Amino acid sequence: MMEVEVGHHSVLLTRCEGRYSAIGNQCTHYGAPLSKGVISGHRVRCPWHGSCFNVHTGDLEECPGMDCLPCHKVKIQNNKVYVSVNKKTLRQEKRLKSMGAAVPGVTHTVLLLGGGAASLICAETLRQEYFGGRIIMVTKDDLLPYDKTRLSKVMNVESDSILLRRMEFFHQYDIEVWLRKEALSVDTDKKKVTFDDGSVQSYDQLFISTGCRAKGLNVPGIKLENVKMLETPEDARQIHTVCLGCNVVLVGTSFVGMEVASYLIDKASSVTVIGSSELPYQNTLGPEIGKVTMMMLSEQNVKFYMNDSVTEVRGVDGKVKEVVLKSGKVIAADVLIVGIGVVPNSELLRGSHVQMDEKHFVPVDKYTRTNVPDVFCGGDIATFPLAMAKNKMVNIGHWQMAQAHGRIAALNMMNKPTELNTVPFYWTVLLGKTIRYAGYGEGYTELVVKGKFEDMKFLALYIKNDEVIAVASLNYDPAASAVAERFISGKVITKKEAQSDDLSWLQLS
Repeated sequence: MMEVEVGHHSVLLTRCEGRYSAIGNQCTHYGAPLSKGVISGHRVRCPWHGSCFNVHTGDLEECPGMDCLPCHKVKIQNNKVYVSVNKKTLRQEKRLKSMGAAVPGVTHTVLLLGGGAASLICAETLRQEYFGGRIIMVTKDDLLPYDKTRLSKVMNVESDSILLRRMEFFHQYDIEVWLRKEALSVDTDKKKVTFDDGSVQSYDQLFISTGCRAKGLNVPGIKLENVKMLETPEDARQIHTVCLGCNVVLVGTSFVGMEVASYLIDKASSVTVIGSSELPYQNTLGPEIGKVTMMMLSEQNVKFYMNDSVTEVRGVDGKVKEVVLKSGKVIAADVLIVGIGVVPNSELLRGSHVQMDEKHFVPVDKYTRTNVPDVFCGGDIATFPLAMAKNKMVNIGHWQMAQAHGRIAALNMMNKPTELNTVPFYWTVLLGKTIRYAGYGEGYTELVVKGKFEDMKFLALYIKNDEVIAVASLNYDPAASAVAERFISGKVITKKEAQSDDLSWLQLS
C-alpha cells in the first residue's frame, strides 16, 4: 500500500492479489494515516487504535472507528494506475454504510438496554442488515451515546462535542432513544422489561449492555463534598473545575486514574496518587511499564504512595481537607478522586432467568447469547469466550470490545451466525504519549522488550508457553496493529521470533 495525492487529497492505493484499489487514507476514528498502518490480505488496520477497513470496498470491519471510508475508481492503462475521484466524495472523509429504516407493519421489537458503544453499534448493525422492525435504545443517561474514552483524557469537554451520533441520525434510521429511563426488572417468560417510571415494554429480542459503575470507597468521611468519581461528561467537567489550583488526591492506579493524574499536572497545585499495589498497572501491563509510568509522572511532581490505602477522609465545613492512609500518613487534600474499579449494573437481572456469575457479570457464548433464548448481552457487563485465549471466559472493559459485542449480537439476532473473534485493542494517553496494547496478557511469564523503557520508545511482547499473547508499545507504530493482525489470523508468534532482531514482520515504517 502507499499514500498518493489526488487533488490535494490523501488517498490510500493498495494492491491485493494483483487487484488495485483506492480508498480514503484517514481513519474514520481519529484521522490516523492508514498508509502508516498494517495491510494484511484485503484489509488495512489503523496504526493508532486498531480500526480495520476492507481495501476493496472501504467498509469498516473492526471498531473503534464507526464509519466506512470513501472508495475511488481505479483503472490501469499503459502500465499506469489512474485513480479518479468524485469531487463530492473528495470532501467527505467518512462514509455511512447504507442503512435501512423501519418497515410499516413489521412489529418485531429489539430492545437495547444501555446507551453505550455496544447498544449503538448493535442498533446500527441491525439497520445495516436491513432489519425493518422496531429498535428501542434505553439509557438512564441524559445524553445520546458518546465517546467515553475521551472523558479521562480531555476532561473539560463539552458533551455535544463527544456525541457519536446526532439526534437526526436516530430519527433518520428509526432508532428510538429513551433517555433518563432505567430498567428495573426483566421478565424473560413474558418478554417484558419494567422501568423506573412504571412503564413496561415488551420485546422479541433483548440486548443487555448496561455497563458498570465506579466502585465506591467504604471509609468514614466519604460523603464529604469534593469526593469525586469519573463516570459522565458532567463528572469530568466538575473534576476539571474543582481541581484547578487545588491539592488533589487520586485513589487507584488504573488506566483512568493515571490519565486523570496526567491531565491534572498543569492544573492542580499538587497531585498525589494512592495505589494498593507496588506499581501502577501491575496486573495489566506489568511492573516494567508501571515503573516507566511512575517515572514519567513523578518527573512532573506527581507523588505516589504505593502499597497503601485510604482509611479515612477528614473534612472541614463539610469539605475534604485531608486523607488518612493505612500507613498512618496524612495528606492534605481539597479534592479526592476515587478510581478503584467497577461494579456491574446487573441488578435488573435479579430474579430473572438470566444467569450471572459470582461477581454478578453475565456469561455469554461466542454469539453473545445468554442462557435465555432471545436475550443477548455485551460490553463491560459481559464475560465472554476470548477466541485468541483458547476461548477462556474473560471480562474486558474496553471500548472496542463493547462495539464488537454489539455488532456480533445484531448479526446473530438476524440469524446470520457470526462468532466473536476480536483481538482486544486498547490505548492510554499519558503526558501526550500514547501506549497501545493488543492481545490478552494475563498469566504471562516473561517479557521480551525491543527499544528501551527509559528512552520512551519500546515494544514489549508478553510471553506465555513460549508464544506471544499480548503486546504494548510506545512510539513503535504500527507494531501493536501488526501483532493484532497476527493474532486475528490465528498465526502463532513464537518466543524465538519475538527475541530475534529481524523485525520485518512488524511492518515498521
